[in-house]
Amino acid sequence: MQYLLSVIHDGTDLATDAEMAAIDAFNDQLRADGHWVFAGGLGGPDVATTIDNRDDAGLVVDGPFVETKEFVVGFWILEAPDLDVALRLAREASKACHRKIEVRPFL
Repeated sequence: MQYLLSVIHDGTDLATDAEMAAIDAFNDQLRADGHWVFAGGLGGPDVATTIDNRDDAGLVVDGPFVETKEFVVGFWILEAPDLDVALRLAREASKACHRKIEVRPFL
């Protein structure tokens, strides 16, 4: 089963050199253990654009859809046999990037 691990943060500061080294090591271990699918960092809310074309409204708004202190700054998509493994990997991810992690299974 695949899981989305969202990296949650409350600032636009990038990972420190030490955090990047830990993230790289975590990514290498994910690959070695067969959990790696894809990962990436995201631009901050200041560069987001929200599109709402429900009912052909054609609404385009600069910025995120919701106003919030915390937001998604990156993600991993992982392969794991069950939620327990995904949660264990999320704990390791949180330690590596020094940020909160939200775990969701793909449907």
